[in-house]
Amino acid sequence: MATLLVTSISLAASMPTAASDLVSPATAGFVWTGGYVGLQVGHAWGDSYYGDQYGSFINFDPKGLIGGAYAGYNQQFGNLVIGAEADMNFSGIDRDRAAQVYDDGSSNDYHYGTGDVKWNGAIRARLGYAADRFLPYIAAGVAFAKYDVAFMHDEGDGAYAHWEGSASMTGWTLGGGIEYAATDNLMVRAEYRYSDYGNEKWNDPDWDSDLDVDLKTHDLRLGVAYKF
Repeated sequence: MATLLVTSISLAASMPTAASDLVSPATAGFVWTGGYVGLQVGHAWGDSYYGDQYGSFINFDPKGLIGGAYAGYNQQFGNLVIGAEADMNFSGIDRDRAAQVYDDGSSNDYHYGTGDVKWNGAIRARLGYAADRFLPYIAAGVAFAKYDVAFMHDEGDGAYAHWEGSASMTGWTLGGGIEYAATDNLMVRAEYRYSDYGNEKWNDPDWDSDLDVDLKTHDLRLGVAYKF
C-alpha cells in the first residue's frame, strides 16, 4: 500500500509537467530531430480502370475518406531535415456502380462494377527545409493497398454473370506538404499525396477473359503528431 501511495503521488506530481509539454510554445530555433507518432484524416479520389481482352472497360474512379496513424523519425542538419515515415489507413474509398464503356464510346448499362479500397499505407523517405517551426517537405516511397473489385453482367431473364477479385497491390507514392511545430512536442501538418498502386491481372474462367485492373489515387490529408 505504501508503494502504491508513493507511486500515485509521483504520477500526480508529474502530470502538470507532462501537460505543460503539450501547451508550452516551441522554443526559438526549434530542432526537428526526434521520433514522432500521429493521427491523420483526409479525402482521396482515384482513377481505376478495368479492361478485358475484348476492348470493353469500366472506369471505377473511387473516392472517399481515409483515416489512420503514422510514425517516423527526423534528423536535422542545419536547415536540412531528412527522415523516414510509415503510415497505415482504413479506407472509405469506393464506387458502387459504373457503366461499361466500349472503345467506340458507346456504353452498356447492363454491366455493373464496384471498386473498394479496404486499406492503404506507405513507407516513405522525407526531405525538408526547416524555417524555425515551419517545415515544408517532399516525400516519396513505396505504397500499398488492399483493393476489391467486382463485375456483374445482366444477361436478361433474371440471369447474371458475376466475377470478383481481391488483391494486395504495391506501387509508389510521391507528395509534399508543410508541417508546423505548434509546441515543443505537438506538430500539425497538411499534405498532398499521389499514389500509383500498379495493376493486377486476373483470368475470368466463366467468360474466358483476361482482366486488367489498376488503381491510382490523389490524397489531401491533415495530421497531428506528438514529438518525443
